[in-house]
Amino acid sequence: MRAVRYCFFSFTLCLAVTPCYAQWAVFDASNLAEAVKEFKQLQQVYTTANQTRDQIIQAYNLAHYMAQMPQDLAQRYKAQFAMWTNLNAPNTYGNTSAWVNALNTGLSQQSLAGYLAAVVQVNPYPQSGFGQLDPNTQATIQNQYATSDLAQGMTTGALTTLGQVRSHSESLTQQISNLERDSYSNDPNQQSEMAVLAKVNAANLIQLHSQQDTNQLLSAGIQQQMVAQKQAIDAQNRTMNQAIYFLQNFAGTMQKINNGVSQSIQSISFSTGGH
Repeated sequence: MRAVRYCFFSFTLCLAVTPCYAQWAVFDASNLAEAVKEFKQLQQVYTTANQTRDQIIQAYNLAHYMAQMPQDLAQRYKAQFAMWTNLNAPNTYGNTSAWVNALNTGLSQQSLAGYLAAVVQVNPYPQSGFGQLDPNTQATIQNQYATSDLAQGMTTGALTTLGQVRSHSESLTQQISNLERDSYSNDPNQQSEMAVLAKVNAANLIQLHSQQDTNQLLSAGIQQQMVAQKQAIDAQNRTMNQAIYFLQNFAGTMQKINNGVSQSIQSISFSTGGH
């Protein structure tokens, strides 16, 4: 027992001899402020990331919704339209085939051949007889030939235009069918934003080409009307020229007629026997 007490006492002395040091906590206000600032920045980044994620999800949902097509869209809105067909006509005397071919193919050679075969052609005026005519008659004949030449050019041009529109109608119909099929398709790839914009652009281009064909047809019709208008103007001007010629030469013509009648009367001899 006494030995235990000695050991405890010795241990206590050892502890008393060991030096002791005091430690005080140091507080740095600048570091704390920087930590708070970084924490707020992290909060802001987290909030922005959440908002960005929500926007991406909304955009995806909208794109997915826009890519969906009604299942019965084609059945509800698809319609049938009249198709261009090749022209057929009898060829009793073999002079209409070129005209029909021109309307179906749009070849200018066929247009000219069809016109020459189906239309009565004017014969050249004899040069020997033309030179003996007075200037007014020569001008009238020249105008009539000009009308015939213009009518040939306008008619062959109209044949070529109509034939080109008809011959290109098959490929145009195929393109419209492709556009219609893609528009009514349930394939998401055909209903994406870029695909829809591409189809809108294609539809506008097809409409422009169709409008161009329409303008050409209207132009051909106007050209035919111009020939008819020229014929009417020629007839009106010819009537006016005849009236002016009559007024200018009426007195001289009547004088010649009177002189001729007087001479005829004077040349007649009356006998006493009534002969």
